[in-house]
Amino acid sequence: QVQLVESGGGSVQAGGSLRLSCAASGVTLTSNCMAWFRQAPGKEREDIARINAFGATIYADSVKGRFTISKDNAKSTLDLQMNSLKPEDTAIYYCAARSLWYCSAHTTDYKYWGQGTQVTVSS
Repeated sequence: QVQLVESGGGSVQAGGSLRLSCAASGVTLTSNCMAWFRQAPGKEREDIARINAFGATIYADSVKGRFTISKDNAKSTLDLQMNSLKPEDTAIYYCAARSLWYCSAHTTDYKYWGQGTQVTVSS
């Protein structure tokens, strides 16, 4: 029943921008923590940004000031605006939902995951 579908990935040059979107069904954004994770080749999946049911946000230091996580509760969508992209941002980006209203930075605390969308930043 629960499904998370990411879109908006692609290839851009360093310094460019992309906006990722996650369409959530079967989960309510007013009741659950939502987060964006990413996984680069040869590295573990890491938390990038998260937003709790009340809209409070937390960002990883690596993306702070460049990325913005937001949600539209009515449309049940989660977005990630990515600006000033760097080659090290290249990764598969995943939308995730926790079964609790507050957030965590650990992959094991999230119950639902999207299929991922590739983001490639070239220099």
